[in-house]
Amino acid sequence: MDGNTAAARTETELFGRPLFNDPEARALSRVGVVDIGSNSVRLVVFDGAARSPAYFYNEKVMCALGAGMSESGKLNPEGKPRALSAIRRFKLLSDGMEVNSLTVFATAAMREAEDGPAFREELEEAAGVTVHVVDGEEEARLSAQGVLLGWPGSFGLVCDIGGSSMELAEIHDGAVGRRVTSPLGPLKFKDMEGGKKAREKYIKKVMKEIAAHMGVQRDRLFLVGGSWRAIARVDMERRNYPLHVLHEYRMDAQSVMDTVAYIEEADIDELRLKCGISGSRMALVPFAAEVLSRLVSTFEPLDIAISSYGIREGMLFEQMPDALRKRDPLIEACRFAEAKDARLPGFGKRLYEFILPLFPDLAQARLRLARAACLLHDVSWRAHPDFRAEVCFDYATRANLGGLKHWERIYLGLALLHRYRNKREGTRFEELYGLLDERSKTEAEVVGKAMRLGAMLWTVPSAREDTELTWDMDSKTLTLHLTPATEPLFGEVTEARFSSLASAIGAEKSEVVIAE
Repeated sequence: MDGNTAAARTETELFGRPLFNDPEARALSRVGVVDIGSNSVRLVVFDGAARSPAYFYNEKVMCALGAGMSESGKLNPEGKPRALSAIRRFKLLSDGMEVNSLTVFATAAMREAEDGPAFREELEEAAGVTVHVVDGEEEARLSAQGVLLGWPGSFGLVCDIGGSSMELAEIHDGAVGRRVTSPLGPLKFKDMEGGKKAREKYIKKVMKEIAAHMGVQRDRLFLVGGSWRAIARVDMERRNYPLHVLHEYRMDAQSVMDTVAYIEEADIDELRLKCGISGSRMALVPFAAEVLSRLVSTFEPLDIAISSYGIREGMLFEQMPDALRKRDPLIEACRFAEAKDARLPGFGKRLYEFILPLFPDLAQARLRLARAACLLHDVSWRAHPDFRAEVCFDYATRANLGGLKHWERIYLGLALLHRYRNKREGTRFEELYGLLDERSKTEAEVVGKAMRLGAMLWTVPSAREDTELTWDMDSKTLTLHLTPATEPLFGEVTEARFSSLASAIGAEKSEVVIAE
């Protein structure tokens, strides 16, 4: 076994065998969560066996249960019947989907309202569910676990903003540390007397108390919650950012401050329409922006990342076996997709071993992307051949895949595009290519064209085992090794694909060797 093959074996062992068919993991299929928040009531049904959450069903109803609570101390009387109706509907839907486990929980509005306990009993009796009212620190812990679902092993501060509260928790080494809850939900600012000056004074006071409890936090700031996502969407609009995927979207402190100023100066209705944000959410954005500005200036994080994963995903993470929690969410999701949709499940592993000799010095973080591409190389085969390259690119860049930075999405998309197409020019994705440097574009092209060559071998068992690629960087020689039994595979199409790969990698010489 040569060094490259040994590296492939070691890397494969690192990820271990697939776990999604294990009984413990299959129990996560059809896990339902109902989140009764201060602003909305949402049902999410996960197919969580693949480590990255697959959203089997997702529906929300804007109930604004926390609206007006600052004055009345009670739940919004107009929101209560809407919430009751929504939960009865969600229970019926869950039963129809044969959900294995349905967890119904409520957060700040229900735990703080005078009539919260009575409404909880009403919901339980009318809908036939058990409602768990989560305290603030537990809400912070679960939200942080949701972030760990997408970023295992991360360090930083998780900040989850709801309608009536804001929770913070630190994460390190895959664990949740200190956590705190606060009353800094934007619903509480809508009718605050004294206007902006009073809000600023109050936010500053509460943030100082939070900082004293949480201590110095200079790592990444993870933002969880609909109001933060809306602000990120406005930041994308302001910057004319091409990839409208909120998960893993990055900002820095200056970008936040610029966007807060942009929101203050904008016509809110026009901005809402530009950004595709609902009216009820947009009404809270200016207040949330004031909180975010103070949060960033207080903690001075290294960088800021938007997380689409929060408390609901934290509930799923809570139920995962420890062995599954430790897995790479990207690789496990790609394995799951291959098992479900590829024509020859399992070939992705062999394809990865086939292309690995082309990258003797590639860092593990990039080899991980190459491995993901190999697992996904055939999952879009049902698409029309004329559009397969575009379908692959869309899949990689838009799919709900955890553990992917935005540039990594484009890298993966380009690799898969080149799996089906020689040239990347002339597609509708060209504005996205700017998120990659030239080295990464070339690297992704080589991955894609190597997969395009290797994919021609999968129908012949002996070719899958005996065919190899080698790349001599000193002489810039690319060699395809065949056996007499597999030599007939090297026809015109294979030759053209081999030449295209040689050109992409910068080979000065390419040759085919037939070994006995």
